Amino acid sequence: MKVVIQRVTKASVTIEGEKVASIENGLLILLGIVNEDTPEDIKWLSNKIVNLRIFGDENGVMNMSLKDTNGDIIVVSQFTLQASTKKGNRPSYIKAAKPEVAIPLYQDFVNQIEKDLGKKVQTGQFGADMKVELLNDGPVTIIIDSKNKE
Repeated sequence: MKVVIQRVTKASVTIEGEKVASIENGLLILLGIVNEDTPEDIKWLSNKIVNLRIFGDENGVMNMSLKDTNGDIIVVSQFTLQASTKKGNRPSYIKAAKPEVAIPLYQDFVNQIEKDLGKKVQTGQFGADMKVELLNDGPVTIIIDSKNKE
C-alpha cells in the first residue's frame, strides 16, 4: 500500500456535483493498493498514520499526532499512485490491484483507521470520478509505502 498524506486545514470530495466528504483540520489520505497488500500492511500503515507527529504543538514544533489533535481524515482511493513510469511517457497501472482485490482492502483500511483513531473517517467513493479540494497546511505532504518501511 502506498499513501500520500497531506496535512490540511480543510479538504473535501465532490462526486457529480455532490459534496460527499468534508473536513477541517486533519489529513487527506490518497491510497493506492496492489495485489500483494495484506492485513499486516493495513495495520502497520494505519498505526503509522494516526501516530505520525506532524501537527504543531504549543511551540509550533511538529510534535503532535492526529490522535493528539483530535483531527479528522478523508481517505480517497487512487490507483494512479501505483503507476509505473519506467518505460515511455504513458504510465502503466498494471501494478494497481483490480477492484475485486482493492475494494475489500480499501474498506479494511478505512475500518482499521477508524479503530485506531477512535472515530468515524470520511471517504471518497471507490472508482468514482472525484473532485478533491484541499488547503494543504504547511505544506506538509508525506509519502509512505508499506512495502518500503524506512
